[in-house]
Amino acid sequence: MKLGIVLFNLGGPDRADAVRPFLRNLFSDRAIIDLPAIVRYPLARFIADRRAPITRGIYAEIGGRSPIVEETEAQARALEARLAQAGYEAKAFVAMRYWHPFAHEAVAHVKNWNPDAIILLPLYPQYSTTTSRSSLAEWHQEAARQHLKIPTHEVCCFPIEEGFVSAMTQLLSEALQRVKPGVAYRVLFSAHGLPKRVIDRGDPYQWQVEQTVAAVVSRLNRPDIEHAISYQSRVGRLEWIGPPTEAEIRRAGEERKGLIVVPVAFVCEHSETLFELDIKCIRIAQDCGVPDYIRAPTVRTQPAFIGGLADLVLAALRAQAPISCVPGRLCPAEATCGQNVRRVHA
Repeated sequence: MKLGIVLFNLGGPDRADAVRPFLRNLFSDRAIIDLPAIVRYPLARFIADRRAPITRGIYAEIGGRSPIVEETEAQARALEARLAQAGYEAKAFVAMRYWHPFAHEAVAHVKNWNPDAIILLPLYPQYSTTTSRSSLAEWHQEAARQHLKIPTHEVCCFPIEEGFVSAMTQLLSEALQRVKPGVAYRVLFSAHGLPKRVIDRGDPYQWQVEQTVAAVVSRLNRPDIEHAISYQSRVGRLEWIGPPTEAEIRRAGEERKGLIVVPVAFVCEHSETLFELDIKCIRIAQDCGVPDYIRAPTVRTQPAFIGGLADLVLAALRAQAPISCVPGRLCPAEATCGQNVRRVHA
């Protein structure tokens, strides 16, 4: 059986002159700015033009480009190998939301390969209307436009999937081996932020982030280590969920606590980790007197994580509706959950 797997992620500029169009694509998405197109598109151009110089400077500090495509391609190849061990002929395709390779490119490649079944697998552990739903909506629209008529199955989210949690815990355990004697530490789980109004509308993202952290902390089984959750990457004037990662770093400085920072919502390295956590936040930590700052890496191609993705693919293949990492509905009943992806886009 030929399995076509589509891995979704946000994407990132691959060169300096891609920054402005990348930002325009980002802010043109109605899942990001929920305004009518006649207002949203000019506003997206304005924001992109204004932010492009700052954003180019950010990417200049991490090599001039985002590594997200290469990192996702590495995950794709690792997933293919894992499924081959299980006896499946699998090919994984990458579809980025805001820069190449776009969904329309991935649809064309999948159609040309002509698999027996397609599995849609967003690489966002925690479901959000701004990420998973936006990516899946674009896929379905483009698949319909290109007349791709192959049985398609979906993974909604995997905030407490065994392999994902195991890989995160292993990386955190390795980070804990680097602590300095005589320093009290706090583990800071940092996730990408969202405007509070998105959560108030029923988006389950924040709830799922908390479930991921609870699962990792339980598996770690280190009651001597305190932990906290924070949110990064805030832009604009809207009220965002918190506390902000920068504020938690300053609090650690005031309390003379060392920090072990764990990216909880990212599965590969990109600007939010390589710049925000590794450069910007380290500068803040140094200025605030944080006695030690350790950053755990993302799960990337950790064997446990890739094994978990393979399990999700095979579970989705057997299912008639979008699946998560547990049987049945994962989110609270009032949440705008990924289990409703098909109905939402109908």
